[in-house]
Amino acid sequence: MKGTITASLLVTIVVGLTVFSCHETEVTPTGRMRIAFDNVAGTSDLTLSTSTYLNAAGESFSVTKFNYFVSNIRLRKDDGSEFVVPQDSSYFLIQEDKPASQTIALSNIPAGNYTGITFVVGVDSARSMADISKRTGVLDPALNNGMYWDWNSGYIFMKIEGTSTVAPAAQNNAFFYHIGGFGRANVKINNIRTLSLPFTGTVARVESGSIPTVSLKTDVLKIFNGSTKLSIAQNPSVMFELYSTNIADNYAQMFSYDRILTNQ
Repeated sequence: MKGTITASLLVTIVVGLTVFSCHETEVTPTGRMRIAFDNVAGTSDLTLSTSTYLNAAGESFSVTKFNYFVSNIRLRKDDGSEFVVPQDSSYFLIQEDKPASQTIALSNIPAGNYTGITFVVGVDSARSMADISKRTGVLDPALNNGMYWDWNSGYIFMKIEGTSTVAPAAQNNAFFYHIGGFGRANVKINNIRTLSLPFTGTVARVESGSIPTVSLKTDVLKIFNGSTKLSIAQNPSVMFELYSTNIADNYAQMFSYDRILTNQ
């Protein structure tokens, strides 16, 4: 009798350990996704220096530089849950004069169907104030990519520069908007903007066999034609000043969902 009980107990233990072992070694499948930022001016592709565009104030202008930070990316699944891209891997600098920077790669994403994206335009306060050892890659001020104010100890979230006949002759008809500032004690300027874009009518399927590319459009005209109508003649240069919050509200509107492509 004792032998029968012992054998039965042994079987139970073995089965239990097997089930535990299966759960212990179970691995959630993951995949990759690309996010492509297509910089445009209205219905036209953005080209630096060679094309002329018209803003809502009726001012013609050319763009010579266009850069912006994208960070703190979250991907929304069709079940309502979110995948938060690990913070150390979630800072990107998009530069119009560097095409390779305009497509970012995200890895180790749980497999599934994704229906939208949320991200920050700019660099959050925690990372902006972090030790320099935590600010590597595109966040390294020593890279001299022109997106950091040494005099203000902060990142420029969005930079657009160009020329226009209505810009001051004393500035060689140049205009520029260097917008940053994350809000600090006794400082009201906070130009961090967070936006969410649904993948309207479709999903980005993440699986091991294919890599979806989510194409987003970034329209520079929205910087001028957003909720605040920005006139180059009236504001040919804006940096760290209260008016910059109006431009930040505008650039939060410059992103839109385009389409999803699947690359094998």
